[in-house]
Formats: sequence, C-alpha cells, structure tokens
Amino acid sequence: MAKKTEEPNLLQQLKEEIKQGEPGRLYFFYGEEVFLLNHYLKQLRKIVIDPLTESFNFHKLTAENFDLRTFADCVENLPMMAERTMVVVDEIDVFKMNEADRERVTEILSDIPEYCTVVFTYETTPFKPDKRIKKLWETVSKYGALVEFQKQSQRDLVSWISRHFAASGKRITPDLCVYLMDITGGTMTALSGEISKICAYSGADEIRKADIDAVVEPVLDAVVFQMTDLMSSGEYGAALLKLQQLLKMQEEPIGILAIIGSHFRKLSVAKTLLDNGKTAVDLMKLTGLSDYPARKTMSAAGRFSTKFYRRAAELVLECDVQLKTSFDDADRILEVLILQLAREARND
Repeated sequence: MAKKTEEPNLLQQLKEEIKQGEPGRLYFFYGEEVFLLNHYLKQLRKIVIDPLTESFNFHKLTAENFDLRTFADCVENLPMMAERTMVVVDEIDVFKMNEADRERVTEILSDIPEYCTVVFTYETTPFKPDKRIKKLWETVSKYGALVEFQKQSQRDLVSWISRHFAASGKRITPDLCVYLMDITGGTMTALSGEISKICAYSGADEIRKADIDAVVEPVLDAVVFQMTDLMSSGEYGAALLKLQQLLKMQEEPIGILAIIGSHFRKLSVAKTLLDNGKTAVDLMKLTGLSDYPARKTMSAAGRFSTKFYRRAAELVLECDVQLKTSFDDADRILEVLILQLAREARND
C-alpha cells in the first residue's frame, strides 16, 4: 500500500480528492466544527458509494457493534456490483485499545484494499493520537489523513451565513451576521438550525435584529460575554439583567459561575498577551479558542487592568465557596458577585 502524499493542508487535500473522485483509503475526521465534518463525510460517501448497492457496500460501526473481526471483515469484503466499499467507524479511539488489539488494528490499517475507504469519525470523543505508541502512530500517519475540522474564521462565517440566508431569499447585513455568531457560539451546526428558524419567522426580505432576538435563544457563553461587555461599558444594571436572563434559562448557578470564571481567566490571559505585544493567534495557541472568539476576547481584554482580573478571580473563588457551603439563595449569591464585579470595574 503506497504512502499517502503528505500535504500541509489535509482538508484541502480532502476537497481535491472529492473533486477528482479519487478518495483515499484511510481518514480520521475530528474537530470542533461537526457541521463540516458531516458535510465532507456525506460528500465522500457520494463519490464512493452507489445508492443502488449501498446496502452491500456501505458499513457503519459504532461502540455497540464494533469488534476487530467485524471491522476486518468489512474492510476486506469485496464490492458487490460496484467498484468501491466504504467503512465508517464512529467514536472508536484505536490508540486506547489494549496492546493485542492495537497490533491487530495496525495490521488492518496498513493493508486496506485499494477498493475500500475507511473513515474514523470523532464528534463527541476527543481524538488525540498518542505518538508514544510508535507502531500504530507510524501506520496512522503513513497511510491515513488526519483531517481536523476547526471553527471557521469570522470572515468565512459571515460569507457562509449570508449565502444561507440568500438561498431562502433573505438579506442580512454583515453586522447582524456577527451578532448571530455571537449569540449562538459561532458553530455552523448551531447556525444552520437558527438560520432556518429565523427565515421561517421573518416575513420580510431583510433580516432585522428583532427577528433574530425573537427566535434565537443565546448560548450561555454568549450571555456571559454580553454581561462582561455591559460591565466594561458601565451599564451595571443591564449586566444584572443578563444574569437574571441566565437564571430564567434554568441554568444551574454553579454552571453559570464556572462559565464566568472561565471567561475572566481567558480575559486575564488575553490581557497579559496584549501587554506583551502578542496577538489573537497567540491566544488561540494557549487556550484552544478559534479565530473569531480569540479576536473578540483580545479586544475585550484591554478594557480592564491586570489588577481587576486578579480581583475578579478572587471574587469568583469566594462565590464558588459560598455556593458550595452556604445555605443562602444561590441566585442571590450570583447577583452579589455581579454587583461586586461591577463595583471593581467602576473603580478600575
């Protein structure tokens, strides 16, 4: 089995293979942007499998029915009334198998027939190849393409959102595209569903902010970000209203606090980077944030001092202790935290 040509951009390589109708034999699909993962999995399936013979030549294995003998049989089975077969394996981490199973799966992956395409997918299971397992890693990296589907940049997402609204005969401004990204978390999976809802709700050709607010429920991270933005703008009453919005969403107070704490930690890291002449790219490397939220966090971080972030961390820790040990009302404890943060922001 020939070694796959090594490309710096494996997603681009995948696109070319699909375009040319020449699929590879082994792929590992993973990453935060599940919408793209499933999109390219469907595209790959289209060029590999004839719908008329799909029941014979397409095999899907999950944790419920996966074992190495079944997997080997699916890989080795000859195509029936078609040229190719395809095997999709969901959420099976080959690097976490026992030694004997790793040896067997290494043998299978190193000798996939030229008529077969195998795709391992990871939507909920983190995929982190262990390079210390040398023999398996060498096989995976030699014969397979590890394609990561990352969150898209703001520019790409704005274009994508605009096209999806246009497909339904609607127009939307770039600013509203960014706002929609803000309140949904910015993944294509979330956005695609919300775009359909907004189009169904709006009776006009031009999408308005009121249309979005009427049908889209903001994600927790988005409301927390809005809350800190309001504090930095001196709108402390509005920040408290955002907290009440979160509580009405029936979010657990301890979960809300965890997001608030995580948010301020990212802002603190971003502030340190800014003070040292670093950029959003450096924040992405340190925190795992994708392009748009990283740039947004860097922009927001400069509004407060390092002293404020240190004090915010102390207040969040004190609130955490209170939530876990006090008999006081949890909602009130969080409200006090926001008021304390507002006071610190006012005096910063």
